[in-house]
Amino acid sequence: MTDTAAAPATGDTHEHKQVSGQLEGQARRHFMQALLDDLRALERILAEDGFERGVARIGAEQELFLVDSAYHPAPGALRMLDRLKDSHYTTELGLFNLEMNADPQPFGGDGLLALEAQLTDLYRKVSETADALGMQSVLVGILPTIHKTDLGLENMVPNPRYLMLSRAMNDARGDAFDFSIRGLDELSVRHDSVMVEACNASFQVHLQVAEPERFAHYYNVAQLVLAPVLASCTNSPVLFGRRLWNETRIALFEQACDVRTPGLHLRESPGRVSFGRDWLRGTVADVFKENIARFRALVGTEVTEDPMATWQSGKAPELKALRLHNGTIYRWNRACYGISENGKPHLRIELRVLPSGPTIADEVASGALWLGLMNELVATIDDVPARMDFDHARANLYSAAREGLSARLTWLDGEETIAQPLLLERLLPMARSGLARGGVAPEAIERYVGILDRRMRTLKTGARWTLNSLAKMKSRGTAGARLTALVAAMIARQRSGAPVSEWELARLDENDSARTGFQKVSQYMVTDFVTVRPDDPIELVGELMGWERVRYVPVEDERGRLVGLVSYRDVLRHLQERSRAAGATEPVWVSIADIMRRDLITVTPDTPTREAIELMRKHSIGSLPVVQDGHIVAMLTEQQFVELVSKVLDDSAQQSSEA
Repeated sequence: MTDTAAAPATGDTHEHKQVSGQLEGQARRHFMQALLDDLRALERILAEDGFERGVARIGAEQELFLVDSAYHPAPGALRMLDRLKDSHYTTELGLFNLEMNADPQPFGGDGLLALEAQLTDLYRKVSETADALGMQSVLVGILPTIHKTDLGLENMVPNPRYLMLSRAMNDARGDAFDFSIRGLDELSVRHDSVMVEACNASFQVHLQVAEPERFAHYYNVAQLVLAPVLASCTNSPVLFGRRLWNETRIALFEQACDVRTPGLHLRESPGRVSFGRDWLRGTVADVFKENIARFRALVGTEVTEDPMATWQSGKAPELKALRLHNGTIYRWNRACYGISENGKPHLRIELRVLPSGPTIADEVASGALWLGLMNELVATIDDVPARMDFDHARANLYSAAREGLSARLTWLDGEETIAQPLLLERLLPMARSGLARGGVAPEAIERYVGILDRRMRTLKTGARWTLNSLAKMKSRGTAGARLTALVAAMIARQRSGAPVSEWELARLDENDSARTGFQKVSQYMVTDFVTVRPDDPIELVGELMGWERVRYVPVEDERGRLVGLVSYRDVLRHLQERSRAAGATEPVWVSIADIMRRDLITVTPDTPTREAIELMRKHSIGSLPVVQDGHIVAMLTEQQFVELVSKVLDDSAQQSSEA
């Protein structure tokens, strides 16, 4: 959420994430004045050439998910932090998220190798701590097993800044958040809080700009290369069981933080998450001016600093208000102000588009691709806006997010190309040159370029591995079981340390969650089913049962709410009664409402499977509708019931023999 105000990747701390409350009245006027004062101080530092120059540092922020023994989100972040007791770790929005922050490293020499080594060590500690607490950690852009029921406010980190920002965004929106994403499948849902943003986990790379006066050129190059870099490393193709974009995070994050009312969509009013409106033609101050002009401040903080006086006294001002406001605007390339450990102010670019995972080695390789391209193109291309229309650069982002390495991109001078050959034949050699130009150690160049080369030649990004694994398992098990096996396989392969290009596809038998008592209905329920309306004729439901080979059909009203259930036995009973009454006057037809069961026993996707088994046994029923917010989202039938009982009995027998 408001994560720019602190940038641990370049030596800052997380203290600026703190906020004092929502803004209204005098508090808003005071904060806006502080924001303008900070902007003027920033412009003074620029005018006096006061930013640190000639130094290129890199850093990274690593986000991840925590899962329980059933591979579902585990809200254990606070317990993890209590055990870890290390300032390199912090919370994110959801209690099932965690963030690791690497120390700043030099771009040249062994900086990339040191970055990977530290992240690997930090992640090892996370994995060990999670194991001790009965959880596991996983690196992925969107957790395949996350469900809408995981996104309640009870799973939000109880931090005032998150609660206030969520409240402010809800107030600004004035309505629930609607999400609509179409890929191989289609997703259309509504949610009442920004917790949907917690579905995302990213790997954010920072680059300190060595030439502050040329910030606009650096930023435009970052915008230019963002799409092909993203195409090379997509890892978020599944959300709520739907196969969507190769990097669904892009669409999801933009919609999760879109507080514009419907009327504003008709104006040229950008969302708080965006690629931007045009090339940067001025200075870094122009980015912050646009932020102030176009995005209302949502939260504030106490500001006592006189930034101009601080600068005139020989110290770098904190610019607390400016950094806080910037932290609530989520450009995919974000301009950042920071203070180095030597006390000098600096400028940097934060690349926010990269997903978490599949492995730390893959992530650092993707970061190396971006850093190498940045370093080479900043030195070899003079005027990005003269070589590409901004609309093409923006369209490239969404094409890359949807299609990954298969994306059609418009490159320099209007060239139409495909992402994979562009990367493999031209951009990867260019990145190699840029890394060498920056003095990166040869062994580091060979390591990361090698990982990228194999990934591009095999076309095996994390997204393709996920989609191919699901396709391989398609005819086996339920959708929930396949997603669970997918996460189990991710964790196993991540622990091996091998890059994703070397991963074998996930197998259904890797789903070992049935060995615990914590698996959920969502792992076994059937989400592909037919329904009928109360006023449909009984003959229709009878035909549907034959066509679909099912014994239970749920009944929905015109708004999609579950109102009843019809079983094969109900239909037979009606036919028998009609047969006995042969010769009597029959109505033209009898409606489903006349025979459906109205007093239903239901479960939710989060209901433990043992509880579902007990309900089916106790009530001698062969089907449980799975309901969420009054709407039926799936069915758990006697077929899954037999499977569940078998697994639980096997587990119980194994535990008895071990005892």
